[in-house]
Amino acid sequence: MTEAASTVRSSCAADIGVQPDGDRMTVIVRGELDLEGAPELERVLRAALGRSVRGVDLDLSGVEFWDCSALNILLGLRERALRDGMALLVRSAGPVAERLLNLTGTYSLFAPADEDDESVPSAPDEIEDESMLQDLRIEVVQLRRAMQTRPTIDLARGILMASFGLRPEDAWEVLVMASQNTNTKLHNLASDLVGTVSGEALNESVQKQLSAAVAKVTSERAEMCAN
Repeated sequence: MTEAASTVRSSCAADIGVQPDGDRMTVIVRGELDLEGAPELERVLRAALGRSVRGVDLDLSGVEFWDCSALNILLGLRERALRDGMALLVRSAGPVAERLLNLTGTYSLFAPADEDDESVPSAPDEIEDESMLQDLRIEVVQLRRAMQTRPTIDLARGILMASFGLRPEDAWEVLVMASQNTNTKLHNLASDLVGTVSGEALNESVQKQLSAAVAKVTSERAEMCAN
């Protein structure tokens, strides 16, 4: 019996669809997966694993933004699937998903074990550059820290979005960039930014780096839209 694909969740952040495929389930993710969307992804994947016989295939080709909160969920559910004699595989991934999987060295964990799947590429040559690797490692550490300090960082991101008209992923990039350029832990920077709502002043150097980050991200976004 063939079941039609169903959309499990639809919001401004992400659409997650589930489609039976023989003795496996296919989960299709579109849009943005951040701290808010990750719990829903976990719920959907758990349900899909519970309904499948051999495991779940992931289609991440339409993911426009995601962070380590979603990746950690995939890693945890992969372990659960293996314990149950199933497999959680990434069958298709767009540039955004590929980047995080490659820079964290986890792409191979979600590759089919017994077949030559050309959809799982090796890490791009530019990732071999040591300075770039170091920047990416810093970003990953900060993303993981964000999961532990969600309320404050969400508030800080909301302040940036409201103040400068930024998209959620742009506000996140501004926080990460300013954190790196001021050598300040991201959750501390977020706390300082939230403090401005009650009248606390930001350090002058932090103000300059935030302004520079906003200008850079806004400029890059404008160029992307123009192209």
